[in-house]
Amino acid sequence: MIDIASRVYNHNWKIDPIVRSLIDTDFYKLLMAQSVFLKKPNTQVTFSLINRAQHIPLAKLIDEKELRDQLDHIRTLSLSRGESTWLRGNMFYGKRSMFRAEFLEWFENLRLPPYHLEVKDDQYELTFEGDWPAVMLWEVPALAVLMELRSRAVLKNMGRFELQVLYARAMTKLWEKVECLRKVEDLSLADFGTRRRHSYLWQDWCVQAMMEGLGKKFVGTSNCLIAMRREVEAIGTNAHELPMVYSALAESDDELADAPYQVLNDWQEEHDGNLRIILPDTFGTEGFLKRAPGWLSSWTGIRIDSGDPVKGAEAAIKWWKACGEDPTQKRVIFSDGLDEDMIAHLQRKFHGRVRCSFGWGTMLTNDFRGLVPDDALAPFSLVCKAISANGKPTVKLSDNPNKAMGSREEIERYKRVFGVGKQMSQKIIV
Repeated sequence: MIDIASRVYNHNWKIDPIVRSLIDTDFYKLLMAQSVFLKKPNTQVTFSLINRAQHIPLAKLIDEKELRDQLDHIRTLSLSRGESTWLRGNMFYGKRSMFRAEFLEWFENLRLPPYHLEVKDDQYELTFEGDWPAVMLWEVPALAVLMELRSRAVLKNMGRFELQVLYARAMTKLWEKVECLRKVEDLSLADFGTRRRHSYLWQDWCVQAMMEGLGKKFVGTSNCLIAMRREVEAIGTNAHELPMVYSALAESDDELADAPYQVLNDWQEEHDGNLRIILPDTFGTEGFLKRAPGWLSSWTGIRIDSGDPVKGAEAAIKWWKACGEDPTQKRVIFSDGLDEDMIAHLQRKFHGRVRCSFGWGTMLTNDFRGLVPDDALAPFSLVCKAISANGKPTVKLSDNPNKAMGSREEIERYKRVFGVGKQMSQKIIV
């Protein structure tokens, strides 16, 4: 097993780059990239870094040259023969040849497009522009680079023994979570922690710890590179990006109201079974379910990614019952800001009522809270989102208004179109 503390102590980015592969990304990004490649390949998008935690001055903490070096390194990456073979031949969600030959040929020849980086008010303004299928693949590695460079900035002045103690404490902290979750009946848990991980090496260690500690209760990881190397399932479906961009492309309020369902109509042309998971909260879960076409109720499940998770799951159960579906045969995936106590609570509350699954992110792969002075390694909310499509602004409402994105005028328009009323604000942890 790798001695992480020694590797951190001896860091040299040329030897130990943060992103070492184009498949060091989340599985859902590749699924969505294929969908976009097939349906909307010429759509022009802009993605932008958004630091929701403005009290953390990233441009002061992270050296600009180090950041550029890491981003430039990512632009040199291409699929290896082994990675291509894995994508072409591996079985995902019980299906072989998940990725089409024409998409993989494009992916094999891909180099990520240029980036634009500026410093403003102690924050980095990092943007990516171009064809949607290529630009979207910047999101996860860009976030992983910034999160790990922040970690390295905090750790760089620590001595060898101090680092050994730090990682021993972090490992103990994680193992205590594993011991807690071992007791949870019929648990189904996956790693969703790539985007805001402490580091690649730490995420890889966390996955191995979960494999050993939870056995069959650990069902896989969203990280394709780790899934390939550790021979576990690659997990993921789709994300808010699709309805945000489809909606921005709408020419009228009627097209806007229909856009989230058009996304899923396109999706079901490619995928079935456990990949038919609805993500309803982009413009408000309540309105989404109220207007949902009947064919959606037959889908496998729903992912709850913002707002009150209990309220979201109860809304899904009520909707399925109203549509004549049996909720006990449906899957609910919880994936928003989870810790071990919330996972255990939600599993107990909904066990037997639905098939619960959990996508455990930042509090799995980046929980160093309380382990260094001034809590300088505490995780924070950093995202990279599509902010425009073909020159038109994107919007996200969410079930938590603190996660809303877009101009005030566009947010109000979307609230009107999607029938979003008063929302309950919740603290954003990650």
